[in-house]
Amino acid sequence: MALTPRRLNRSTLARQMLLTRESLDPAEAVRRLVGLQSQQPGSPYLALWNRLEGVTAEQVDAAYRDFDLVKCTLLRGTLHTVHRADHPPLRAAVQPTLRAHLGDDRFAAEPDEAGPLAAALAGRAAEPATKAELESWLTEQGWPGTWWGMRFYAPLWHAPTGAAWSFGDRPSFVAAPAPDLSEEAVAAGLAELVRRYLAAYGPATVADVAQFAGVRRGRVRAVLGSLDLVEHPAQTGPPLLDVPDAPLPDEDVPAPPRLLPMWDNVLLAHHDRTRLIPAEHRGHLTRVNGDFLPALLVDGRVAGVWRPADPGVEVTAFEALPGPVWEQLEDEAVSLTGFLGDRPSPIHTRHLAWWKSLPGGETRVLGA
Repeated sequence: MALTPRRLNRSTLARQMLLTRESLDPAEAVRRLVGLQSQQPGSPYLALWNRLEGVTAEQVDAAYRDFDLVKCTLLRGTLHTVHRADHPPLRAAVQPTLRAHLGDDRFAAEPDEAGPLAAALAGRAAEPATKAELESWLTEQGWPGTWWGMRFYAPLWHAPTGAAWSFGDRPSFVAAPAPDLSEEAVAAGLAELVRRYLAAYGPATVADVAQFAGVRRGRVRAVLGSLDLVEHPAQTGPPLLDVPDAPLPDEDVPAPPRLLPMWDNVLLAHHDRTRLIPAEHRGHLTRVNGDFLPALLVDGRVAGVWRPADPGVEVTAFEALPGPVWEQLEDEAVSLTGFLGDRPSPIHTRHLAWWKSLPGGETRVLGA
C-alpha cells in the first residue's frame, strides 16, 4: 500500500521523538537524530527540549563541555552538533562537499596542499584558538586570505566558551581528531550517513538524502547497493527508501503541538518540505537568506511561529486554532519558559524584524 503524505509525516515525527518525548541523555539523543543544525547557539538546546523528557539546559552544557557533543561545519556545509563518535564517519561522508568550499584558485593550482595545510592548521589549534589567531597563522605560512575556506575544510571543532548557550558570537576553535579521508572511508561514511538518515528522517527518496547531507544524488545512489534497505511505494513520485523494521505509525496517531527552534533539522531534511511545511506557509517561515524562524507545529505541520516574550512565549498562528490546541500550547510554553530560565533569548535580535512581515493571524502570549 502506498504511503500517504500524512503517514509519512507521522513516521518522521515518530523517529524524531516529536510524537512523544523520550527519556534519553542529550548525547545519545543526538546520535538518534544524526545531528542538530547549530548556527544559532541556543537552537540545539531547544531541539532537545522538544524531544526529551525532563532534559535541562545544564545537561546540554555538560555534554558540550565534555566534548560528548561537538559543534563543527558538517552537513550541507553548515554548523551542526553531532556526537563525538559520529564525527569521523560524517566528516568523511561530506568530504567532497567541504573540499569544494575551499573555493580558492591557489588550491586549484596546488590541490595537494589543501590536506597538509588543513592538518597543520588543526595542529595550531591543539589548544583553543580564535579566528584572528588562525588567520594570522595562515598568513605566516604564506596562505593569506584562505581562512574562509579552511574553516569549512580543516578538522576543527568549536570550543565551548562558557557563554549562556555554550558558544558565543566570537567562536574559538580546537583541533578535532584527524579524519580518515581515503576513498574507502568516504564511501563507508556516506553509506553510514544514508542509513542513519533514513532511520531518523525516513522513509525518503534519494533526493531527500542528498538534500539533508548536502551531497550529489549520484553519490547517494552509488552507496545504496551496500545497504540493507526496503522500498515503500509513494502516492506520487519515486519509491521511498527505508531501513527495515523502522516505525511506520498510522496516519491518525495524534501529533501534539511543538515549539521548534530556528533551523530545526526536521524542517530541512527533505527535498519536498511539504511533509511538514504547508506550501502556503513556507515563505513566512523561510527567509530569502535561508534562515528559518522558530516554528509552531500543530497536528504535525507548521502552523505559525513563536518567540520569547517578557514574560512567557509569544505564539503567532497563521490559521485559526481550536481551544484545546491553545491549552496544549500553554503547557508547552510553561515548560519552555522553565527550560530557558534566566538565559538570554535563543533568537538573535536581527531576526525579530521579520515578525513585521508575517501574515495576519492570532497572536497570544502564553506561559507567563
